[in-house]
Amino acid sequence: MDNISLDYSKSLVEEYELENIWPYVKTAHKLLHSKSGQGSEYTGWLDLKNSIDNEEIRRIKETACSIRENSDIFISIGVGGSYLGARACIEALNHNFYNELPREERGGPKIFFVGNNLSSSYIMDLLDLLDGREIAINVISKSGTTLEPALAFRIFREYMINRYGPKEAVKRIYITTDKSKGILRSLAQREGYTSFTVPEDIGGRYSALTPVGLLPMAVAGIDIDKLLQGALDGAEEYSMDSEENISYKYAALRNILYKKGKFIEILAQYEPNLHYFAEWWKQLFGESEGKDKKGIYPSSVTFTTDLHSLGQLIQDGGRNIFETTLNILNPRRDMAVKKDEEDLDGLNYLAGKSIDYVNKKAFEGTLLAHFEGGVPNLVINIPYMDEYHLGKLIYFFKKACAISGYILGVNPFNQPGVEEYKKNMFRLLRK
Repeated sequence: MDNISLDYSKSLVEEYELENIWPYVKTAHKLLHSKSGQGSEYTGWLDLKNSIDNEEIRRIKETACSIRENSDIFISIGVGGSYLGARACIEALNHNFYNELPREERGGPKIFFVGNNLSSSYIMDLLDLLDGREIAINVISKSGTTLEPALAFRIFREYMINRYGPKEAVKRIYITTDKSKGILRSLAQREGYTSFTVPEDIGGRYSALTPVGLLPMAVAGIDIDKLLQGALDGAEEYSMDSEENISYKYAALRNILYKKGKFIEILAQYEPNLHYFAEWWKQLFGESEGKDKKGIYPSSVTFTTDLHSLGQLIQDGGRNIFETTLNILNPRRDMAVKKDEEDLDGLNYLAGKSIDYVNKKAFEGTLLAHFEGGVPNLVINIPYMDEYHLGKLIYFFKKACAISGYILGVNPFNQPGVEEYKKNMFRLLRK
């Protein structure tokens, strides 16, 4: 398999700066791997080989096969890490218009996500799609009490019971939750729902490669074995505290840039179906690093679309940003530009070239323009956007995030600030 690579030739970082920060990288590595750093109780994802439960994977694939055969619509209920990893992978690996394909081309149900917002219009609009179609739902929550998914599950569970009756609904409701405690675990045991386990030692934003993400992915037809193999190879490749470790080098570079006043990192991509991968990345780094009045603000753009909006700010705005671009070297599909006899649009100079070739030149031109404008740029080259390389990329970022957080001097595995808005919301709701 071709490897993922990191190009930092336009980072505006000198080699001596990397050498100077490397002792901090080695300390972060020791804190993480010795489990002596803050939040070490949530590092179960680190030893991926031993955290994979093969029996659980077998059950996931068996259940996904049944859902694909017997359902027209699959609804994933979750918020934050309970849905972003799955949605990121499903959209990155599948047809851009997956839900619009004929059933025989999809091979499985349409997939929708709910419980990630509190919009009444969104919930009711989704309910409008369900009558006359066979439905399966999967609620994903470790505690079972997070407001957004809990409220959505109440609504959709009631719909399922009213629609199918209590006995048949049991066959179509799936729960992913804590192994032994919480209201969803109690409900699964009482009602007999098929259930899967959220590992106790893996936090939500690090859980994409657990049953949290794997069941929805398998329902979408993703080969989760290949995804996990990529992550396993990544776990080995990114395990050493060597300067050859590109995951660590990425963590080091972003901390160097942060100390130079680059407080915003923009993740750029040139494939629209990576939009939700960027959303997953934003949660991973934002929730991991944004504490103790520290942290790089994670933002994202989809080029070339956003070159016609945010491109102006990136080029000529404040110099407090740096870019990291996900560069997919080989597109999933491609087509050539044909010659037009009239050439009214003046595009015949592109005849015979592929659309991806044009896209790559847009990337190269943008990279050079932003670099010459004083914006540091990192490029992560990914040979293919397939299950294997996506699994490796997920592990790359998780490892980099943990190391980066420790270099920054924060606990990369907690999220104390998230609780503050909840206190105010529940007080206003008179809970």
